[in-house]
Amino acid sequence: MVTARIAGIATTVPAPMDQRALWDGFFAGHYGGSPLAQRIWASSGVTTRHGVVDPRNEDVSRWGTGARMQRYITEALPLGKDAVSAALATAGVAADEVDLFAVVSCTGYATPGLDILLARDLGMRADVQRLFVGHMGCYAAVPGLSAVADAVAARGLTAVLLCAELTSLHVQPATDEAQQMVAHALFSDAATAVVVTPFHEGLAVVDVTARTDVGHHADMTWDVTDLGFRMGLSPRVPDVLAKHVRDVVDDLLAKHGLTVGDVKGWAIHPGGPRIVDVCGERLGLSDDVLAPSRDTLRDYGNCSSPTVLIALDEVVRRTPPGPGDHVVALAFGPGLTLYGALLRQAG
Repeated sequence: MVTARIAGIATTVPAPMDQRALWDGFFAGHYGGSPLAQRIWASSGVTTRHGVVDPRNEDVSRWGTGARMQRYITEALPLGKDAVSAALATAGVAADEVDLFAVVSCTGYATPGLDILLARDLGMRADVQRLFVGHMGCYAAVPGLSAVADAVAARGLTAVLLCAELTSLHVQPATDEAQQMVAHALFSDAATAVVVTPFHEGLAVVDVTARTDVGHHADMTWDVTDLGFRMGLSPRVPDVLAKHVRDVVDDLLAKHGLTVGDVKGWAIHPGGPRIVDVCGERLGLSDDVLAPSRDTLRDYGNCSSPTVLIALDEVVRRTPPGPGDHVVALAFGPGLTLYGALLRQAG
C-alpha cells in the first residue's frame, strides 16, 4: 500500500511588522483612538506580523479590488517561489520531478494563476498537473493536503502544496464594528509549501475529517467587495468550536484505535488566543502542548491557510516524533467549519 508522506515543509514571509508599532503608527489613527480597538489590539496575542503592505507607509484601505489583485500576483510570486524552492530542497526533490502542484489561497486571484506562473518560474514540467483551492479560508490547508495526499497514495505521484495568503492587501476603511477591529489586529501574510511523496520517511497522512455547522455559517465570512475582501468574525466562533472540537477529534482518533492521550503533538490553527484556549480546554491539553500554536500566533499572527502548517512545522521541529508517533492538525474557518488531519511518523 502506497502512503503519502510529508517530505519537506518551508515558510516564507515578507518584512516583519511590530504589532505595537502598527497600532501607534497607523491603526490608532485609523480608528480615531478608539478604546475598543486598542483593547482588541492589546489582547490579540500577536507580537510580530508580516506584510507585503505596511499600512504605515502605504494605506490601501481605499484601493479597489482590481488594484489589490494586481498587487497580489506581483507579491505572491516571489514569496511562493521561495517557499516551494526551500521545501523541495529540504525534501531533496527537484522541481522537474513534481507531478502535481496544488495552490491554496483566498486572498488573491489571477488567471493564469499562481499555479501556472510558479510552475513556469520553478522549472516544473509542462505536463505537471495543477489544482487551485480558492476561498475556503483559514482551514483550507487541510483539505488541500488531503487532495494531494490522495493523489500521491492512489497514483504514486510526487506533489507540492503551496498555501499563499496576503491578508495585508485587504485592510478595510475604518468602521466602529468590533469584527473588523479583530481582523485588523490578527491577520498577517505568509507562504508555506509542503512536499508530499510516497517514498520519504516523514509524517504519513493517515486520515482527514471535517465538520461544518451550517447553523453558524454567518459567524465567519470572507466577502468580495469593491474595496477588497472583507472579514466577518463573530465573537461566537470560539463557543461554536467548543461545542464540536472534542467530538470531531474523538471520532477521527477512534477510527484508528486511538485516544487523545495517544497523540504526541498538536498543531492547532491559532485563529486567535481564545480559539487556542478553547481547544486546549476541550481536549485537555497542557500549556506545553499548546505552546507551538500560541507561539505561531505571537510570531506570525493569523496568516489564514498557511498558519496550521506553520504550527505543524513548529511542533515537529520542537519535539520530533519518533516512528509510529501521531500528530493531529486542526484548522477552522468559514462555514463554520472544522478540519482535522491525523498524521503518523513513518519508520
